Amino acid sequence: MRNALAPLVLITGILSLTLLATAHAQDSPTPAAPRPFYLRLADAYQTDWHPTSSSDPAPTRRGYPAPLDSPPFPSTDYSAGGTPILGAPDTQTYPLMQAINTNRSRIKIYGWLNGGFNVSTSNKGDGANAPAAYYYNPNRIIPDQEVLYIERLPDTVQTRHFDWGFRFAQLYGQDYRYTTSKGVFSQQLLARNHEYGYDPVMYYLDLYFPSVAKGMNVRIGRYISLPDIEAQLAPNNYTYSHSLLYTIDPYTQTGIVASIKLSDQWLLQVGLSDGNDVALWTPDAQPTGTVCVDFTWSKGSDALYTCANSINDGKYAYNNLQSYYETWYHKLNATWHTDTEVWYMYQRDVPNIANNLAPGQTPITPETGANGAFCKSGQLRCFAPEVAVVNYLEKQINPKNYLSIRNEYVDDIKGQRTGYATKYSEHLLSYGHWIGSTILVRPELRLEHSYNQSAYDLGTKKTQFIVAGDLTYHF
Repeated sequence: MRNALAPLVLITGILSLTLLATAHAQDSPTPAAPRPFYLRLADAYQTDWHPTSSSDPAPTRRGYPAPLDSPPFPSTDYSAGGTPILGAPDTQTYPLMQAINTNRSRIKIYGWLNGGFNVSTSNKGDGANAPAAYYYNPNRIIPDQEVLYIERLPDTVQTRHFDWGFRFAQLYGQDYRYTTSKGVFSQQLLARNHEYGYDPVMYYLDLYFPSVAKGMNVRIGRYISLPDIEAQLAPNNYTYSHSLLYTIDPYTQTGIVASIKLSDQWLLQVGLSDGNDVALWTPDAQPTGTVCVDFTWSKGSDALYTCANSINDGKYAYNNLQSYYETWYHKLNATWHTDTEVWYMYQRDVPNIANNLAPGQTPITPETGANGAFCKSGQLRCFAPEVAVVNYLEKQINPKNYLSIRNEYVDDIKGQRTGYATKYSEHLLSYGHWIGSTILVRPELRLEHSYNQSAYDLGTKKTQFIVAGDLTYHF
């Protein structure tokens, strides 16, 4: 744990002291010495944990009202990837920035320390919980992700002038194995399979053009893959663990995506990247298209997000998945809402690893980090598809507590994504509790089953039960 936290603590300290010195140099001299930084940071947490009622008016918002409350939920808006929510104000404040300059600047430095534990019926060593994630290793306390953000959000509420933003997000911990992009420090995973690693998971520039339709944001760089209910880092998800569906999904793309708000109901997204989870300089990179349409109705209570996330030749390469998604968000009433996602993915010409080749046929070795498939007898390569559906049912108990129920079904038809050609079901019950807006605790119970063959505990069990939980500490 100490090694996992050291880089983040060092970076945070250096940046904090730099900004503090800059802010102090710009201030006019005052007779009284300023309160020490650590006291201002303590004050920020004290205020967050024991807030007083505010008489300030709600910030201006353009478009439909936000459907959800945050906290307790990760966001006030339904997820739409590749863009800030066009028309939504930036209302986030952070203890670190409060201590540095009372959250006055638009460039913000913040992050979190996230760690958890799991107790599992699987017990055969490293990777025995897989394909469950992110707790890859069973029966451990885990530093999952220690994250530092540096960002500026564009002001998309105003429609008078061009604006810009950026994000640089760094991650260290066990979860790097799920975010790794081939060619970007990927030797930690692909060559050495380190338990913990570093990944600069996001680095992009946002350009906001208010005069295009009702606002257009252009994102350039490495960004989180557009669709998915869960397609974000720890605090942006309902639960500690992730669905099987999301675990075998692409994580990031590097390219350009334009998000155009045509009206309060319609959002169009068009993008071009170098593929899924690969850097431009790798041989796996190739031009890959993205087209998504979001339709919102019922004054923001319902949204249908349709996405063709990866469009190219679909031939076997590192994570070169052709992926198509449909996500429906629905607010049932003031305290209940549900999110449902269905997807279909495939790759072509995947090497056969089923040991069923004809005499004289030479097997094709799969690429490191990219599984082969269990093809029909005599096939050197084959078409490898997967289908899945997941549903979240969310209950807001009060502004600090919420309940999550997740159910899903996955059919890894040729075993190319999980390593086992089988159907899966997964069921989860999770509870989220906030202390202020800076500490989140999420205990959970998870039961899953593989139907066609044993896929858990390194291929020795069909059923797995896990008790787990995590804590996220924001700074």
